[in-house]
Amino acid sequence: MVERYSRQQMSEKWTQKAKYDAWLKVEKSAVKAWNALGLIPDDDCEKILKNAAFDIQRIEAIEKETKHDVIAFLTSVSESLGDESRFVHYGMTSSDCIDTAVALQIKESLELIIEDIRILLKALKKRAHEHKYTLMAGRSHGIHGEPITFGLVLAVWHDEIKRSLENLLHVKHVISVGKISGAMGNFAHAPVELEEIVCAELGLSPAPASNQIIQRDRYAALFNALALLASSCEKIAVAIRHYQRTEVYEAEEFFSKGQKGSSAMPHKRNPVLSENITGLCRMIRSYAAPAMENVALWHERDISHSSVERFILPDAFITTDFMLLRLSGLIENLVVYPKNMLKNLNLTGGLLFSQRILLELPMLGVSREDAYKIVQRNAMKVWEDLQQGKAALNENGESLFLQNLLFDEDLRTKLTEEKIRACFDYNYYTKNVDKIFNRVFEESKK
Repeated sequence: MVERYSRQQMSEKWTQKAKYDAWLKVEKSAVKAWNALGLIPDDDCEKILKNAAFDIQRIEAIEKETKHDVIAFLTSVSESLGDESRFVHYGMTSSDCIDTAVALQIKESLELIIEDIRILLKALKKRAHEHKYTLMAGRSHGIHGEPITFGLVLAVWHDEIKRSLENLLHVKHVISVGKISGAMGNFAHAPVELEEIVCAELGLSPAPASNQIIQRDRYAALFNALALLASSCEKIAVAIRHYQRTEVYEAEEFFSKGQKGSSAMPHKRNPVLSENITGLCRMIRSYAAPAMENVALWHERDISHSSVERFILPDAFITTDFMLLRLSGLIENLVVYPKNMLKNLNLTGGLLFSQRILLELPMLGVSREDAYKIVQRNAMKVWEDLQQGKAALNENGESLFLQNLLFDEDLRTKLTEEKIRACFDYNYYTKNVDKIFNRVFEESKK
């Protein structure tokens, strides 16, 4: 229900009505600013602020003839006024209205995205603490590396998403600028003070310098920040898709009663949300390229950027909003299987402890090269034993790797049986989890 409500809220910010509402808001702010500067009489200003309105169907009809959307809009607005309409858009060019209005739309949309990210961060933090000590195999190249916890995986995701939040907070500042500097940005027909008054009322900053438009490197920064956020979200989705693989089965998406996974195979439970998120993130990233292309416009301005932005602005915000809320719900409801994680930890017959043994030997005077040879030859024998179908653990719960090491004469001249066995302790790998969590979640500062 929350997901549906927020999506509607975002899409409403990019309707035709929302666009013209933003345009009218800018035009009214300019009228108020001209009134404050003494150009527009109080009575005319009051009439414009009270009565100025537009009719979308009328705008569309006028635009069929004029082939100019802003002129069609202004004509419709003027029809709602009397003689005072002469002061609407006074000293302005189309992009003064459009770019300043779009900045308002972007700012409001970013505020929703930022809230979405905070919801995701809250979900990640909650699940990270829930699985702070849930042991699992860390993977390098897809191969078991050393023991970690699922809480650490979630903490890494949280830390990465938090950086995207910081990026977007910065981008919000970069993009929240307006301009009322005229056709070439030289303020020939309106004073700098007009722009300052308008922007202050709208909650924007004046662009320090502009030509006919707000410079599109600002937009490119926005889309690159959204693309980076999407990459991080896809990273999470891809990991969950792997965890749900039948051979792994360490976590899976919540599968509701009555849900179906396949028209042909009734047993299927598919990671459809993660796959959907992966696809959505690909789309969000795709908007960054045309945004970058929009930076290099001809001289003071052309309109090659306009058609692009009519697509990528609403699409990027609506898609990102949808994707983030879907990912938050996925994390909140993710089903985790600690027993399967522990079972998988034992699949490689104790090989995850190889570095633990490796690091003991140099402390006893063994060169790193010789230590590596000792540990590796015993590890390679485990791989061979597993390939031949030997059990990873014997009836006493001892791993193949431990058994091999205990029978290695070179190793036994350096390490006692007690010391070797002590190296096969999962707690060794979780001893600094609290400190990592303190850094990620800043718990020590609370």
